[in-house]
Amino acid sequence: MAYFRISKMDMAAGQSQKGNGKVMNAMGAHTTGQAVPVQAKTELLTIVAFLEEFGDELEGTVDLFAPGPFFRMALHVMRGHLEARIVTPTSLIGASRVPYATATRRLRDMIDAGLIEQRPRTRSGKTFSMHPSETLIDHWVQLSGRVRRLAELRFAATDTTAETDDYYFGGSYLAAQSIPPLQMLPEPLRVAGGLRVLVHGDPTFMVMENLKRQFEQAIGCQIHQRAFSIDRLREEAIRNAERKYSRYDIVAVDLPWVGQFAEDGILMPLDEAMDIARLDPADFHTAGWKAAHWRGRPFGVPAQTTPELLFYRRDLFAKAGLEPPATTDALLAAAKALHDPRRGRSGVAWNAARGTALGHTVLMTLADFGQPILDLPRNAGGFDTDRLHKRGYRPQIDTPAGLLAAEFLMQLLRYSPPDILSMSWYERVRPYAAGSIAMAYGYTLLAPYFELDPSSPAAGQTGYLPHPAGPGASPVAPVGGYMMGIPANLPAERLSAAIEALICFTSSPAQKLFVQNGSRTNPRYSVGADPEVRRASPIFEAVDEMSWRDQLQFWPRPPVPEIAEIIQICGEEFHDMLRGIRSPAQTLARAQERADAAIQRR
Repeated sequence: MAYFRISKMDMAAGQSQKGNGKVMNAMGAHTTGQAVPVQAKTELLTIVAFLEEFGDELEGTVDLFAPGPFFRMALHVMRGHLEARIVTPTSLIGASRVPYATATRRLRDMIDAGLIEQRPRTRSGKTFSMHPSETLIDHWVQLSGRVRRLAELRFAATDTTAETDDYYFGGSYLAAQSIPPLQMLPEPLRVAGGLRVLVHGDPTFMVMENLKRQFEQAIGCQIHQRAFSIDRLREEAIRNAERKYSRYDIVAVDLPWVGQFAEDGILMPLDEAMDIARLDPADFHTAGWKAAHWRGRPFGVPAQTTPELLFYRRDLFAKAGLEPPATTDALLAAAKALHDPRRGRSGVAWNAARGTALGHTVLMTLADFGQPILDLPRNAGGFDTDRLHKRGYRPQIDTPAGLLAAEFLMQLLRYSPPDILSMSWYERVRPYAAGSIAMAYGYTLLAPYFELDPSSPAAGQTGYLPHPAGPGASPVAPVGGYMMGIPANLPAERLSAAIEALICFTSSPAQKLFVQNGSRTNPRYSVGADPEVRRASPIFEAVDEMSWRDQLQFWPRPPVPEIAEIIQICGEEFHDMLRGIRSPAQTLARAQERADAAIQRR
């Protein structure tokens, strides 16, 4: 059983403190985190283990039935690849269970046939590590599907109606779309001091940290990762751009920052540095891929596409005879019906902490009422963001839709926990996972807090919805998440290695590996269609359906250079409103005035 660590921290509060590269919570204290068990073995590794044990049984029964050296060495090199262990020629020869000279010849046969690849372990090239080739991996993926199907057909329970038929007509078809394991690079990356990566301290990037050994084996060099809270991450990326040479080869960038980071020369346009076709752009969720662009050019690759959804307890809704809410009025009615403070249960939780957290809520609530934070032109998918670089936009906060959004938040406050005004990214989901909240707005990346905790009342009982819509508006799932980009001031001699690592980290095998180890974000269609991913969580099927219905949208947080300041302004002014210091009308006027000034300064 493997574990990934979920940090108990305010991952994005405006009051985040500096901590020498470590994420700290709003109080400035380092947090220890909570280990959540995650199933580490992939189906492929399970099949490898089964075949190893079956081979041992055969060998122990009749010597003539013993599996041959090709089979034994193939099993050994596949297990080493899946477990990120170094496999040497000596260990392969030992795994063959035949005399040394015979094993050496058979190993050479496998290398000549293109089944096993050698990669130099030192600059001298005198020692090698052994790895399965893409051909061998493909063969084992196909074999795993056949072995599982044969086991289902021959050893299933006597009731062969539902499970076997479902597997044969559904599972075997989907198995053809199964993504193979992460493939090693043909040549190890040669980069002085190892690869340096700057990321956000969220569960997905922490999964990447826990899988560091696998990725180091894949790219052939050490990886040094630093993680910060959202505001601290932005500060560090901007400070890094002021240096003569970047300290980082790859940086994680919150999608709304793209405009500023592109205009200020913080990120390098990727089409200048690489062939974009190598990324397979058509495989990315459209909203996530478009959000990584500015002036029509990509400045990063989506590393996690994580829409904000409404999590709701299906069991509580069923017990109360409530339908899943599709509108803001229905949401308020459900929150009221399920709000029971005397029994320690609140109706709904959301981002309401002052600053960045509440600012995001304001922008997304405006979207729920059919209006973006800027006066964007309408198009068939909602609102056009392709021409933001031409400027000419202005904030629209003090509007009729803005008033509806402000009043909705005031009503939401009635059915929220007592400490709602200090709740941010993590704090809104923790009580939901503990069972003390019936609904919570949350990014999919936070779902592991309850999905992977068997003791959580929300585990297996959570439904996923786009944001319920206000009158006359359509449901929207605002796209969040991070892309990975290359700093513009990266030294030229490190660029090639950074590109290869970027492609590796954002590839479909890497994204599938993240999911198998606890991540609940996914930027690629192919990963969402993978049968193992589908079985990991219902959230992937729900998000795919929202994508096909064109509900995944990134216009609620348009990536203009001023967006971070506008978010901060909204997070401050609306917090005063929720505290009762100002009325909704006064709040809208003040936020509008400050946002206008921010645009004019830029």
